[in-house]
Amino acid sequence: MPVTIVPPRRIAERLRQEAEKQGASPEELVIEAVLGSPDPPERAREYIEAAEELLTQAEQELEKGDVRQAAEKLWGTAALAVKAYASWRDGKRLTSHSELWMYKNKVKHELGEWVHDAWMSANGMHTCFYEG
Repeated sequence: MPVTIVPPRRIAERLRQEAEKQGASPEELVIEAVLGSPDPPERAREYIEAAEELLTQAEQELEKGDVRQAAEKLWGTAALAVKAYASWRDGKRLTSHSELWMYKNKVKHELGEWVHDAWMSANGMHTCFYEG
């Protein structure tokens, strides 16, 4: 059962800034703070669960008409999916946007061109959030 925690605004903003700096989602930073360094398959499962929750939140944001928040949650979903694959496939922890972009290419070569198309769509969502 998902639990919603609402930190004070200042803490939430610091979490968002730190996540952006690390190329991570705020959810990912929380997962790692709570779990420490779980083994790669466990980390992959946590990433997927967080991605599924973000996808649900994106749907709820769209229902409310908040496209910016939905867009950012969709970007987070895609980033966590790539991170989950890297953790599961190679035991690798991706820690920056550049690592995400490079690893996305590996996933594309293994799974197909659709990965690139989906990634570019998610990146457009990320741009939507920051540029409104």
